[in-house]
Amino acid sequence: MDAVTFDDVHVDFTSEEWALLDPSQKSLYKDVMLETYWNLTAIGYNLEDQTIEEHFQSSRRHGRPERSHTGEKPYEEIKYGEAFAHHGSLQIHKRIHTGKKFYECNPCGKAFAYHCHLRIHKRIHTAEKLYKCIQCGKAFSEHNTLQKHKRTHSEEKPYECNQCGKAFAHHNILRNHERTHIGEKPYQCNECDKAFSQHYYLRIHKRIHTGEKPYECNQCDKAFACLSYLRVHGRTHTGEKPYKCNQCGKVFASHSNLKRHKRTHTGEKPYECNQCGKAFSDHHTLRIHERAHTGEKPFECNQCGKTFKLHSQLRIHKRTHTGEKPHECNQCGKTFACPSSFQKHKRIHTGEKPYECNQCLKAFAYHSRLRKHERTHTGEKPFRCNQCGKIFSQSNSLQVHKRTHTGEKPYECDRCGKAFPYDSSLRVHKRTHTGVKPYECNQCGKAFGYNSHLQRHERTHTGEKPY
Repeated sequence: MDAVTFDDVHVDFTSEEWALLDPSQKSLYKDVMLETYWNLTAIGYNLEDQTIEEHFQSSRRHGRPERSHTGEKPYEEIKYGEAFAHHGSLQIHKRIHTGKKFYECNPCGKAFAYHCHLRIHKRIHTAEKLYKCIQCGKAFSEHNTLQKHKRTHSEEKPYECNQCGKAFAHHNILRNHERTHIGEKPYQCNECDKAFSQHYYLRIHKRIHTGEKPYECNQCDKAFACLSYLRVHGRTHTGEKPYKCNQCGKVFASHSNLKRHKRTHTGEKPYECNQCGKAFSDHHTLRIHERAHTGEKPFECNQCGKTFKLHSQLRIHKRTHTGEKPHECNQCGKTFACPSSFQKHKRIHTGEKPYECNQCLKAFAYHSRLRKHERTHTGEKPFRCNQCGKIFSQSNSLQVHKRTHTGEKPYECDRCGKAFPYDSSLRVHKRTHTGVKPYECNQCGKAFGYNSHLQRHERTHTGEKPY
C-alpha cells in the first residue's frame, strides 16, 4: 500500500495564520487531520511523516483509538441524528448537509468539500498518475480507480443483478444497470427536461447547453465535453488500439467500439425501435434510425440553413461552402470532400469489385450498380413517369425520358450551338465536326460515324433484307 505523508491531506497554514487561530480552532483542525489519518490507516496506508506519528501516538495516549473497539460515539449530529466517535468527524460530516466547499481548483474553478478531493482532482490538469498497474503498466490518478482496474485482469465480478444474473466488477455499475430494468431516470436536466439514469451523464449533457468543453488535447487543441472522449481522441495521435477482439484479432481504440464489433460475431441486436420493431446492434444507430420516423434533422448549416440527420453529413456539406477537399488520391491526385466518395474512387485503381450478383456472379465496384443490375433478373421497374405512365428500371432513365415531355435539351455543341436532349446524341453529333468514324466493317474495312450506318452497310455483305 502507498505511503502517506502529512502534506498529502493537511490544510496549509502559514505560521502567522496559525498564531491567529484560537485554541478551539486549532483543536478542531487537529481533530479533522487525525480523523483523516485514522481513516487512511484503517484501509491499509502507511504513516511515514514523523509529525503524523507524533500526533498519532498522542491521540493513542488520550484514548481515542479505544472508541473503535467500544463503539462509543459521543458526538451527535442534531439535525439528522447521526453519531460520530470524534468531534472532527462530525465537523467533516456536516459539510454533506451544508454543501460547503472550501477548496477550489484554480484552473477550472471546481470546488470541493475536502482538501484530499481537490488534490486528486488536480491530477486531471497535471496528468499526474501516481498509481500504476503491475500487470499491464497502465497508470491512474486515483488509488480506487487502480483497484477497480485490477478486476479487468482478475475478471472478478462480485456484484450480480438479481433480475437477469449479469455480473459487474463495481457496485456503482450494478446500481446503474438495475435502472435499465425499472426504467428509473432520477437525474433531470432543468433546461430541456431530458432525464438520465446517472448523475455523471446529466453533468456531461448540461455541457450541450453551456457549450463547455473543459478537456483540451495538448497536441491539436481540439476540446471535448467529456474526459473519456479526450482519452479516446488522444489515441488518434498515438495510434494506440488497446482493445482486441478475441475472435478475429481486430483491434480498437475504444472499449465501446470493441463491444459494438463483437456483436458482428454474435449477431446480437439489443436496441429495438418501438415504432417499427427494427433492431440495431448499438444505441447510437437506433437513435439515428428513429429520426426516419420523426423527420428530425437537428444539425443545421449556419450559412445556408440546410438541415441534416447526422453531424457527419453537416460537416461534409460545409465543404461545399469552403471548397475544402481533404481526401486526395495518391495515385492520380484527384481530391474529394467526402470520405465515402474517396473510398469508391480508389476502386478505379485497384479494380476491386466487392458487390457480386448472387444469380449470375457478375461483380460491381458500387452497390448502386449492383442494385440496378439485379433488376435485369427480376424485371423490376420501380420508376414511373407521372405524365405518360411509362416505367423504367433506373432513375436516370426516367429523368432522360421526361425530356420528351418538357422539350429540354441541356447538351449543347460548343462548335455550332446545336442542342440535344441526351449526352449520347451530342457525342454522336460532334463526329460531324471531327470526322471521327469509330465503327468499322470487319469484312471490307469501311468506317462509319454511326453504328446504325455500319449495320445498314453490313447487309450488303450478308444480303439480308429485313423490311
